[in-house]
Amino acid sequence: MAITLDGTTTVSIASNLYSADFSNATLTTRVSFQTSTVNGSTGIYALPNGSSTAASWQAANNANPTNASKILIATNGSTDVQLVSGINGTGTYLPMTFWNNGAEKMRLDTSGRLGIGTASATAMLQSAGTSAIAAAKVPNILEPGTVSATAATGTINYDVTTQSVLYYTSNAAANWTVNFRGSSGTSLDTLMATNDVVTVAFLVTQGSTAYYNNAVTVDGSSVTPKYQGGTAWTSGNASGIDVYTYTIIKTASATFTVLAAQTQFK
Repeated sequence: MAITLDGTTTVSIASNLYSADFSNATLTTRVSFQTSTVNGSTGIYALPNGSSTAASWQAANNANPTNASKILIATNGSTDVQLVSGINGTGTYLPMTFWNNGAEKMRLDTSGRLGIGTASATAMLQSAGTSAIAAAKVPNILEPGTVSATAATGTINYDVTTQSVLYYTSNAAANWTVNFRGSSGTSLDTLMATNDVVTVAFLVTQGSTAYYNNAVTVDGSSVTPKYQGGTAWTSGNASGIDVYTYTIIKTASATFTVLAAQTQFK
């Protein structure tokens, strides 16, 4: 049976539900949409009644969508277009997964963590390679740094979630302790899992007196670094910039190995 409709047609369906066979194993028996133009493209639209308003295609995970999880392909008026894991009523927000070749390849969880090649990302972006494919290939990458007209002295809190490089441009005023932490509200122990590694740099401007980093702590607890060359430094280098690099390895709960190096730039 063929039905031909011209112009705008209003259709009324009982209970606002259109029921048809969308899942028959015989694909040609399913309800489908196809252009009447041979070798033409098929396009299906959800149109708002007006301009700068939203329209979406939605799929729910329950026969009654009142309290359900759903995915939306939507336009948000003139603001943006969206792929959304959403809910109706008391539904549960679900992670968004991306599949190809019969398997999950990428997952965006409900905390905003994106895992590529892993379903359990522990960072905002985590990529897992294989024995034959590298986890990432980045030709150019920018690292966040903090440049501050501050003189090194006392205890300096180094928040690894804020920067990879910290640069003090005023002359050091005394020897100092550097304390590594995640942030003011998160310990490095909480931020890192066992076997995680982070490397950071601290650039310290020196005047005529060569002060130096004489103590290292992690989350306020003392750590004795392993020094490049095997000997702890006992001074800095006057009239230049001393660059301290620290590789911090979490080996167990609240247990860290710190590899430290000092390099003079002048």
